Amino acid sequence: MNVGILGLGLIGGSLARAYSKAGHKVYAYDQDASMLGFAQLAGVVNGVLEGEAITSCELILLAIYAKGSVDWLERNCERISKNTTVIDCCGIKQGICERCFPLAKEHGFTFIGGHPMAGSHNSGFKYSRSNLFQGAPMVLVPPRFDDPELLQHAEELLSPCNFGSFSVTTAAEHDKMIAFTSQMPHIVSNAYIKSPTASSHKGFSAGSYKDLTRVAWLNPQMWAELFLSNKENILFELNSYIESLQKYKDALIREDENHLIALLDEGRRRKEEVDG
Repeated sequence: MNVGILGLGLIGGSLARAYSKAGHKVYAYDQDASMLGFAQLAGVVNGVLEGEAITSCELILLAIYAKGSVDWLERNCERISKNTTVIDCCGIKQGICERCFPLAKEHGFTFIGGHPMAGSHNSGFKYSRSNLFQGAPMVLVPPRFDDPELLQHAEELLSPCNFGSFSVTTAAEHDKMIAFTSQMPHIVSNAYIKSPTASSHKGFSAGSYKDLTRVAWLNPQMWAELFLSNKENILFELNSYIESLQKYKDALIREDENHLIALLDEGRRRKEEVDG
């Protein structure tokens, strides 16, 4: 089949590699013309996602920022075939689904919100790989929940990525959960590394430090847009976290060992409850 991919960063580039490896014809667009040219020279991309190429695609994957994805879809919606399924890969769902569901309905194609739960602290096409999504979860936000054939078709279209599981949810629930599982860890990591002690950590740090600071190395523009687009959910998580931290701080100030033990045990038991 013909597959269109908007954006050739880590996610878009990995999608392009996965579909190309599976023998599909890949059309792509990236604002960096040199990157697009490199992807073509590498044999990953067959042509530019524009004009008739857009119409020929059975599947179009939007792998740039939410605003850019919506803007592109609005500009090109009349070129998209009624047989085409468009799936975005953005980190938030409410804003993009609210704008794209009506657009798809008006022009007769199918739009499904999507979020591949895979990535890396590295960004860009040079870090992309065909197996990035191997075994990873994929979250889908369909326009309706009474159409199992639609979801089955989406899973079939995404089969070259080899996702390990599919979750189906609403845009609101997705954004609520992603504030906790993805966005908060990036904030915590990014704030933690600002300690004045960090510059002297070498020789004193191991797995705990590496695990906690890995995602501090992020794309500031992308994550700032995601945070602002999901502000209320993130503020809820931040307030909950700050409240918990204050309890640890108070116990230390008071040198209240029993309370500190209780707090630590509560966290240990909570980890066991949520993760088994």
